[in-house]
Amino acid sequence: MTDELQFAERPRLERPVLVAAFRGWNDGGQGASLAGAYLARAWAARQFAEIDPEGFYDFQATRPSVSLVDGETRRIDWPENHFMFAPLPGAGRDAIILLGVEPNVRWRAFTALVTQVAEEFEVELVITLGSLLADVPHTRPAPVTGSATDPELIHRLGLQASRYEGPTGIVGVLHDACANAGVPSASLWAAVPHYVSLTPSPRAAKALVERLAGLLSADVDTAELDEACDAYAEQVSEAVASDADTATYVEELERRVDELAAEADLPSGEALADELTRYLAQRENGDGDDDVARER
Repeated sequence: MTDELQFAERPRLERPVLVAAFRGWNDGGQGASLAGAYLARAWAARQFAEIDPEGFYDFQATRPSVSLVDGETRRIDWPENHFMFAPLPGAGRDAIILLGVEPNVRWRAFTALVTQVAEEFEVELVITLGSLLADVPHTRPAPVTGSATDPELIHRLGLQASRYEGPTGIVGVLHDACANAGVPSASLWAAVPHYVSLTPSPRAAKALVERLAGLLSADVDTAELDEACDAYAEQVSEAVASDADTATYVEELERRVDELAAEADLPSGEALADELTRYLAQRENGDGDDDVARER
């Protein structure tokens, strides 16, 4: 029996991070898988390893598909989990990108193979991409939540502490495997409008790509995603306009989002207190009168 983790080559990588995106339960509106595939293409990633699907899928549930090569030769396409590598533009380090399909069985064995890759290549950080259905409008940028369990990582990357309890997918199991292996990990989740859950969401993909690039200080051209977002918004808006109830619901979602955005622009109580303290200190030092005079 061949090894379940199969290498075509073992590249030499500089301070790599591993970015993982899976189709399936963690991929509402295909936001995560679209983002992962876009990054692989934008960074010209090259495949170097894969996980053999034979032991991880119920092929009656996750069926392989048949395609024709050159319109004549039949080919069976099995569920794929590919590891690719690429330099991160502007970041001075490399990335491993794992694009795959959530397995049906043996999740602990599957994630052990992923952490094996992380340990062998001395990966400094694992970041998973996910997208979930939520009460958000298709006409606004997709909100992204970043979370982790390690306090130092939360502080360094500006993430939130993970508070989720409930059913999980392969992403949750992978983070548990990373914790057991001592590999730092974080997750990014983009929200997808639940009323168009079957439509691929380039807005979610773009939000994930931009947030990930920001975390890694890497450059990525999102022009293609920008065009796809415009087309997506136009097509969904046309469909929504044909149903009065849905149109009213979307308008209400837009109003809520805009109100929250306006509140976020207001200075916090802490910021106001700091400003007041600074003003009083200037007055005490005699700087305030000079400032007023200059303003006049």
